[in-house]
Amino acid sequence: MLRPDTIRQAPKALLHDHLDGGLRAETVIDLAREHGHELPTEDVEALSQWFRRGADRKSLELYLETFQHTFGVMQERDAIERVAAECAEDLAADGVVYAEVRYAPELSVERGLTLDEVVEANLEGFRIGMDRAAAAGNPIVMKVLITAMRQAARSVEVAECALRHRDEGVVGFDVAGPEKGYPPTRYLDAFDRIRRENFHITIHAGESFGLPSIWEALQFAGAERLGHGVRIVDDITVEPDGAVHLGRLAAFVRDRRVPLEMCPTSNVHTGAAATIAEHPIDLLRRLRFRVTVNTDNRLMSGVSMSSEFAALDEAFGIGLGEMEWMTINAMKSAFAPFDERLRLINEVVKPGYARLRAAESRVAVG
Repeated sequence: MLRPDTIRQAPKALLHDHLDGGLRAETVIDLAREHGHELPTEDVEALSQWFRRGADRKSLELYLETFQHTFGVMQERDAIERVAAECAEDLAADGVVYAEVRYAPELSVERGLTLDEVVEANLEGFRIGMDRAAAAGNPIVMKVLITAMRQAARSVEVAECALRHRDEGVVGFDVAGPEKGYPPTRYLDAFDRIRRENFHITIHAGESFGLPSIWEALQFAGAERLGHGVRIVDDITVEPDGAVHLGRLAAFVRDRRVPLEMCPTSNVHTGAAATIAEHPIDLLRRLRFRVTVNTDNRLMSGVSMSSEFAALDEAFGIGLGEMEWMTINAMKSAFAPFDERLRLINEVVKPGYARLRAAESRVAVG
């Protein structure tokens, strides 16, 4: 098994992480006191456990209920900036060198902020966090994905907001929230607006709902990546003798190299997978789908990128080679400009893994 220090030091790329799902518990308490938001408890450890218990109820809809206490304290510009800055610092300290973190700005307008002001605060927080991380010796590139909530009716407005900030660090558009009853086709006007401007689309699909959600996301909405995409496994048959047959949709996803933004622990918590050991990520990586590893909601699921890779190594023995492969998958699939992705792959990711392999070899010989 890989050593914890090796996993933490390994350069990692993150494509699926929610800003309002990754707050520090102590920050939630500080902001709640400052802005008058009532919490279940003001004890840091007890609140952390409350979030984890609330999230691990095997239902996406129940999982989402816990967020009322995170975006609830993100209604002021300074609060959003603080949360974003700490997000960048925490990811960088965990060895993440590139991250696309998503947030739905419509969740932070209860006290008068506009969608644009929310996005501007998010971007400023990332700039502050990147500067602090670089000063600490942990450089990181942070990008923003703008999310529209499925159960609201502001997707076109949110898409327009994303386009207004595309040259400032916003790299794509997403829809999130309950899948059942809210298919991607309900938001075609927003997706059409994004596509006409040659911008990027990722969609939560194939998490709590099945193959129809994935098919609509790809064929109607124009998704370039699938948020989760776990249920693509429903279109794959494994025979008793080990032979594998891909259905039309699964074959299309693999052939077209559609990136799967997989979040193993979160998928267990929402009931999309029974356990880490039974998660479809193992089959999908062995079949060479474009699998990426992500955190989803670090506070709610009590995870980091390092803990996710450690869990996969314990379950499947992925080793440094597969870690690097999945990290390069993520960098290839990122919405940052091509030259920026290439620089990170060639100057940060590959050299980083080469150094770690050399170090592991020396430990083995010693």
